[in-house]
Amino acid sequence: MGEQLQKVAARILVVDDDANVQRVLTFALRQEGYEVVHARDGAEALKLWAADRPSLLLLDATVPKMDGYQVATRIRSEEGRAGHVPIIMLGAETDIEHKIRGLRAGADDYLVKPFHSAELLARIRSLLARFAPRELQGARASTGRVLAFYGAKGGVGATSLAINTAIALHRGAGRSVILVDANLQFGDHRVFLDLGKDRKGVVDAATEAQIDTEALRQVIVRHDSGIALLLAPPAPETAELVTPEAMGQVLRQLEPMFEYIVVDCDRRMDEMTLQIFDVADTVFLVLTADLLSLKNVSLVLEMGRNLDYHRDKIQLVLNRSTSITGINVKQAEAVLKQRIHYEIANDHKVASTALNNGAPFAMEKSESLLVKSLYDFARAIDRGGAVASPQTPQPVAAGAGAQAAVKTG
Repeated sequence: MGEQLQKVAARILVVDDDANVQRVLTFALRQEGYEVVHARDGAEALKLWAADRPSLLLLDATVPKMDGYQVATRIRSEEGRAGHVPIIMLGAETDIEHKIRGLRAGADDYLVKPFHSAELLARIRSLLARFAPRELQGARASTGRVLAFYGAKGGVGATSLAINTAIALHRGAGRSVILVDANLQFGDHRVFLDLGKDRKGVVDAATEAQIDTEALRQVIVRHDSGIALLLAPPAPETAELVTPEAMGQVLRQLEPMFEYIVVDCDRRMDEMTLQIFDVADTVFLVLTADLLSLKNVSLVLEMGRNLDYHRDKIQLVLNRSTSITGINVKQAEAVLKQRIHYEIANDHKVASTALNNGAPFAMEKSESLLVKSLYDFARAIDRGGAVASPQTPQPVAAGAGAQAAVKTG
């Protein structure tokens, strides 16, 4: 994927008579690369909708001349079957009657003011993914895929899985890959990859006056494995210099530069993590077969449903599936009411040796089942999840760093 590929920006019509609201929404949307047009009342909104055919409407329920409910009803009555424009209605009323009224009028979603920008952006992306015209869908497919790795609890191996998968995607699938350490306070990539504290990282890019490809090129580090790295700062106190909005900009700028952007997330479910989830195409939720993991996974899956994520956006990776914990795969799936997409067996010796040597095992020319399974996992990602059955009947071995054998189904 070359840098010459361009996204077709989605155009969003913001309908609100409050100048401050318009200003805040416009800033947030333009930061994400959207085009923004404005209307201050319902009549003007209908004219702009008919003339410009925006990709999505943010529609205040109480705009003058013609309120949001009337505008939504008119649009739904006049648009053709193939011309459905997503509408998110914005209202100040918290009671369920107003929400139902908005949805019955034709809105696809309803948000109560005030709301968090991360939630709004997540809902916008979800609706655009469902209803985007073909030219927008094609533009999205021409950019790099953002893969977020998140551990259901500490110690499940999400960091090692992110690192080794990034290397396998490059070496096994021949893809251009950048690995981003988003654990900004206590990132481990410098240790895992045997790198010094003198290397630049994401803070250097995020604090530039303008976050662009040139600023990122100045701070990207090349690893011996062939992948690119964007490192967390060596000093924890500098982590606060990177805002969630800046991280979102960084990831968006990386999309046309690399075929895969692999992000190792912090364990905290804060605004930064939510921002990364929103940008990500797929979130790999890494867990082990224990009650604490299952409890946390349930919470993350529920959050995804509340944010209207596509049902396949969050994919479950069961690490150390051959460890004896008293909970097997079927029991875990029954508790979660969700299938586990990938199973990973335990190979502590190989994974811990790689960690202590500062050399990811994905770089080793080994015939071990662990390395083979990791490359199978990477190939499955690259094929979009189409996975051949493992050659052995048992789950393929993987280490403490969550190296995966893929389960079909």
